[in-house]
Amino acid sequence: MINRRQFLKLIGAGAVGGAALASYAFAIEPLWRLRTVTHRIQPRTWPRGQRLRIAALADFHACEPWMTRQRIAAVCEKANALKPDITLLLGDFVSSMNFVTGTVAHKEWASELSKLTAPLGVHAIQGNHDWWEDVAAQRTGGGETAACKALRNANIPVFENDAVRIDHNGASFWLAGLSSQWALKPGRRYGRTQMIGLDDLDGTLAKITDEAPVIVMAHEPDIFPQIPKDVALTLSGHTHGGQVRLFGYSPVVPSKFGDRYAYGHIVEDERDLIVSGGLGCSILPVRFGVPPEITVVELG
Repeated sequence: MINRRQFLKLIGAGAVGGAALASYAFAIEPLWRLRTVTHRIQPRTWPRGQRLRIAALADFHACEPWMTRQRIAAVCEKANALKPDITLLLGDFVSSMNFVTGTVAHKEWASELSKLTAPLGVHAIQGNHDWWEDVAAQRTGGGETAACKALRNANIPVFENDAVRIDHNGASFWLAGLSSQWALKPGRRYGRTQMIGLDDLDGTLAKITDEAPVIVMAHEPDIFPQIPKDVALTLSGHTHGGQVRLFGYSPVVPSKFGDRYAYGHIVEDERDLIVSGGLGCSILPVRFGVPPEITVVELG
C-alpha cells in the first residue's frame, strides 16, 4: 500500500507526463517533425523493370501557425531534393480548422507549390476541404473552386475525373485523378440533405485507351473497393493516418471503413493502395504517432 507522499509523487509524475505528451502532440509533432516514408512495391499490373519514383504530398491544410508559407516552402524544397520522376499533390490545400492564428492566401501557398519540380511534372487533385471552403462552389454544386484556380494559375494541372498518358524512359503509363467523394456538404442553405461526391470513376477510366498501366489519384481512400484489378496503384490522402495512431491503429478516421484504409500500403484482392499520412491537421492541430510526411513510392 502506498503512503500519501508516494501517492502525490505518482499524481505529479502523471501530470508532468500528460503535459509532456500534450506538448508533443500539439506542438512538436505537427509543427517540427517532417519525415520521408518510402514504399518500394511491385503491383501485379505494373511491368517489372518499368521504374518510376513518385513523391506524393497530401493534406497541406495551409494556415497559421501550423502550416505556414515558410513550412510549405520547406516541404517543397525537401520533396525536390528527393528527385522524384513525378510529384503528385493529393488534395486538401486549404484549412477549415478553427484553432488558427491566421490564414495563408491561396496565391501564397500555390506560389510555393509552383516551385516543385519533377521531369514528368507536378499533378494535382482536390480534396474535400478545397470544396468545403468555397461557398460559391457549394452553392452552385460544382464549377472551378478557388483552390483549383490557384493551382492552375501556378501552372499545376488539376485532375477532375480526367486521365493523361505519360511517356517515361521508353514506356508509358496513365495517370488518372478523381474529384472528391465528399465534395458537396449537406445543409439547408445548399438544399442538400446528404454529402454528395463529384467523383466519376467509370467515366475517368473510360478515357484510358490502351493497355499501359494505370495510377489513380483519389483524395479519399473509400473508393478503393470499387477500383478494378487492372489499375496498378491507387494513391490517397485525406485520413492524416488518423492524426493519432497507436500501435498501428487509428481510433478515429474520417472513413466509413474506420481504420481499414487509415494509413500506409494496403493490398486487397491483388490491388495496391497507398494512403499518405499527409502534412497538416484537420479539426484539431494534433498529431501523435503519425508525423507529417512526404510519401515516396518506388515502382518497378
